[in-house]
Amino acid sequence: MKRTLLRFENVQQVVGDDGLAVILLTDESRQRAISVVCDEPMTRQLLMRVQSPERCKNLLPEALVSLLPSSYEMMIYGVHDGQYQVVLADTNFERSTRLRISDAVLLNIVAGYPLYIEEELMKHQCIPFNENARGVAIPINTMDVHRLHLALEKAISEENYELASQLRDELNRRKK
Repeated sequence: MKRTLLRFENVQQVVGDDGLAVILLTDESRQRAISVVCDEPMTRQLLMRVQSPERCKNLLPEALVSLLPSSYEMMIYGVHDGQYQVVLADTNFERSTRLRISDAVLLNIVAGYPLYIEEELMKHQCIPFNENARGVAIPINTMDVHRLHLALEKAISEENYELASQLRDELNRRKK
């Protein structure tokens, strides 16, 4: 299985939506990126570590990670019901557990555990990375149902029927 190592680029709050942010992850060459939506509590956790890493060294995640061996890695292997599917495993795959993508990003920052994505999934989900971009695209297959409905209403009101059709199709896929 081919896989791509991801690196954390940044986290930015979504304009006009209190509580949501987008995490941007890139490949090592910074040519391709994937975006991940995260909630407000996780946004705070990530921003604390980006802005003031020294203030975080005695927090619970850092303390727990200091007790674990460094032989863990994480893999994004799919998307289901609008969520990236991630597994945390020791390098021998003797022990593993699933976790949220935002928690995997936090572990990557706190512990340095590598975060990979299956190459075919990366090809399907990625966008070209532009360091100076003013906005970030979020794949519709990673949006929650509520946001899909809001986006559908907006697409219809703006008469963007191609996007509305794609959003409707995604909602129908989720109902099955």
